[in-house]
Amino acid sequence: MEIFPLVVALIIFLLGIAGTMLPVMPGPILIWLGMLVYGLLTGFESLSLSFYIWQGLAALLVMAVDYFATAVGTKRFGGSGIAMWGAVIGLFAGVILLGPLGIVFGPFLGALVGEMLRGLPPEKAIRSSIGALVGLLGGLFIKLGIEAVMIYWFFRTLLAA
Repeated sequence: MEIFPLVVALIIFLLGIAGTMLPVMPGPILIWLGMLVYGLLTGFESLSLSFYIWQGLAALLVMAVDYFATAVGTKRFGGSGIAMWGAVIGLFAGVILLGPLGIVFGPFLGALVGEMLRGLPPEKAIRSSIGALVGLLGGLFIKLGIEAVMIYWFFRTLLAA
């Protein structure tokens, strides 16, 4: 296990985790790319093609969870597609305007505005906004869990080689 490629991979992993929490960078893709860069720098000595395929599928799963969790949370609390898109837009705007607090307040406010524009009464709009927030945050924890497994698998594979 070479140190320089490992440090480069770790930096990319950290950027990927940050990208998962702050929707500025594609987190799961960066984690997978960190593994690919490690492979490129070491001549693919320790990691097999099947490892990269499975890790790529895990990265795709993480991206699917993002949309699925938001949709399920929104629908479960009676929200519409407008609330879901409002939550996603609110997440981006919230992070830009409020920093880390925007991760919580942005989706809620975005879904609320979406439902209010749709003409829902405030109490129903708030309920679906809570659903969008629950879905986004639940999805965030699931995504971080899958990414942790991806990184663990990477190190376990390296140590076994």
